[in-house]
Amino acid sequence: MAQGRSDGRRGMNGLRNEAQETVNLIVSYVKQETLDPVKGLGRYVLFGVAGSVALSIGLVILAVGLLRLLQTETGSTFTGNLSWIPYVIIAAIVVLVAFIAVKAISRGQMPAGQADGSTGTDAAVPGATTKKEQA
Repeated sequence: MAQGRSDGRRGMNGLRNEAQETVNLIVSYVKQETLDPVKGLGRYVLFGVAGSVALSIGLVILAVGLLRLLQTETGSTFTGNLSWIPYVIIAAIVVLVAFIAVKAISRGQMPAGQADGSTGTDAAVPGATTKKEQA
């Protein structure tokens, strides 16, 4: 008989123990690789949402302040038929700030290796040269 297998029960118990250890190892690995990153992601999202809410409130307060500044400190420039112009100016400023924010966000989400503006498809074509190689 093989050493360590003097009786059939110990062999089956050993196999069950190995199977249980394997299941425990797999469960702990899955927890480590899925739950821990999700917890970190939750914290990241929480701070992102809190920051965006704070920036949004700040932008609204700043826009209303600039509107009141244009309406009160420009004298008679924006009175009568021209009283709508400060609203258009503030709307344009808010749209500009939103456009800049969207461009900054989309620039930060570019895949790695494509920061130079290339699509990355040239490298997959055999014999193709990149912009860097041509320069």
